[in-house]
Amino acid sequence: MNNECHPEKNHDLREVIRKAYSEIANQESCGCGSSCCGNTSAELIASSLGYNPQELSQLPQGANMGLSCGNPVAIASLQPGEVVLDLGAGGGFDVFISAQKVGPSGRVIGVDMTPDMVHKARRNIPFFQESSGLNNVEFRLGEIEHLPVENESIDVVISNCVINLSPDKPQVWREIARVLKPGGRVSVSDLALLKPLPDAVQESVRALVGCIAGAVLVDETEKMALSAGLVNIILKTNSNYIDQLSSWSDPLYLEISKHLPPGSKLSDFVTSLELTARKP
Repeated sequence: MNNECHPEKNHDLREVIRKAYSEIANQESCGCGSSCCGNTSAELIASSLGYNPQELSQLPQGANMGLSCGNPVAIASLQPGEVVLDLGAGGGFDVFISAQKVGPSGRVIGVDMTPDMVHKARRNIPFFQESSGLNNVEFRLGEIEHLPVENESIDVVISNCVINLSPDKPQVWREIARVLKPGGRVSVSDLALLKPLPDAVQESVRALVGCIAGAVLVDETEKMALSAGLVNIILKTNSNYIDQLSSWSDPLYLEISKHLPPGSKLSDFVTSLELTARKP
C-alpha cells in the first residue's frame, strides 16, 4: 500500500483505523474485535509470543487487548534509566511492561492516535502506580507520522503491530530517527509480506484494520529504515505466529484465507517480523 502522495486517502484510512480502534478500546472484554488478533484470546496471543505469565498477571485490567504480533520488549534489552517510546501504545500493554524494566530512574512514553485508547491507558496508570510503586509512564495523543516528542530525546523506540497500519510508513521511520538520541535503538515487531497479497485481500478494509492489507514486503521495510538513516539493521521473520492464528480458527484470518489462491496458506504471504536497528 503506497499512499504517501495522496493526503486525502491517507486521512480516510486513518479515520477508518481510528474508528475501529476506538470501538476496541470501548469494549468491556479484552477487546480483540477487528484487530490484529480477530477474536482470539489476548492471553493466548501474548503467551504464544513469549510474554512472561507473571508480567501479564501484573498488568492493569484491559491493558492487554490482544493487539500484538511480536514481543518488542523482549528483543529491546531495556536497561534501568532508559527513556522508551512506544508507538501505537493502545491500552498501555508494552508501556507498563517496559516501565518495570527501566525502573524508577527510567521513563516510558506511549503515543496513540485514538483518543479512546489514550483515555483507557491513562485510566490504567493509578493501578500500575499502586501495584508497582513506579511513577514513570505517560501517554500522549498523536500520530506516529508526527510524534509529539522532542528531537533526540529517546533511548529506545518500540512498536508492536502498528507501523503496518500507517499509510505513510517512510515518514514513520523518519520520525523514529528524529526522536532517537545518537546511539539510540529501535525494536519493532510488525507484520510484513513475503510476497504481494492477492488484490481481494489488499483492498479489504477489514484486513487493513487487522494489520494485513497495510503490510509491505520485508525488503521494503529494511529500505525505509535505511533511508531514514538507521544502521545495524537486523530482520528476523517468524511465520509460525501466522500459522498459530490460522490453527486457532481466528475469524479474521479465516475470512482472509477465502481470498487466497487454492493450495496456499496465509503464512505463504504474511510473516511476523522483528526489526532491530540503531541511530548512528
